[in-house]
Amino acid sequence: MPDAYIVTHCSPTLANLKTGSLFTVYDKKETVLRDVTALNRRITRFGLRMVPLRVREASSLLYLYRPARLREDLEAPQAKGILEEKGYPVSDCEQCVADIAKHLQQDADFPHEIGLFLSYPPEDVLGFMNHPKTGVKTVGCWKVYGDRAQAEKTFRMYDRCTAVYRNAVSLGSTLEQLIVRG
Repeated sequence: MPDAYIVTHCSPTLANLKTGSLFTVYDKKETVLRDVTALNRRITRFGLRMVPLRVREASSLLYLYRPARLREDLEAPQAKGILEEKGYPVSDCEQCVADIAKHLQQDADFPHEIGLFLSYPPEDVLGFMNHPKTGVKTVGCWKVYGDRAQAEKTFRMYDRCTAVYRNAVSLGSTLEQLIVRG
């Protein structure tokens, strides 16, 4: 998996602006699993981890995240309440990741609580879960039901970060050089 592909989909996570990024890779299952293992050898020392959440023969849904930051996000009272109501073991961050992967593999519906794993504000995750088509104030990286101004500021920051990181990779920077320690 080329560094440029990871940068395109995960720059805000690499820059420690958000907890995690979710993206799809279109390749054979064996190739993706090999690439994930190789990437983890490169990034775990920086406090990052990549896991395949859903693996199919020709495509895989991957999650690049910061475990320490995810623990903090999932402990926030509103996030914790949402996850506890859904049966997640909030005290065990790694098990929560395993559970979201299980839901993605087995459930017919997409688990909307995944937004909590991607730094979406809990009020927006809850808004989407309860009223997906009404009350939307704006749409960017996610549907916003709460603080529109803050969300738009965040969307712009993510876009700028991605542009800067893509440019850096095009000029020869490596993934390791771009990761901000968290």
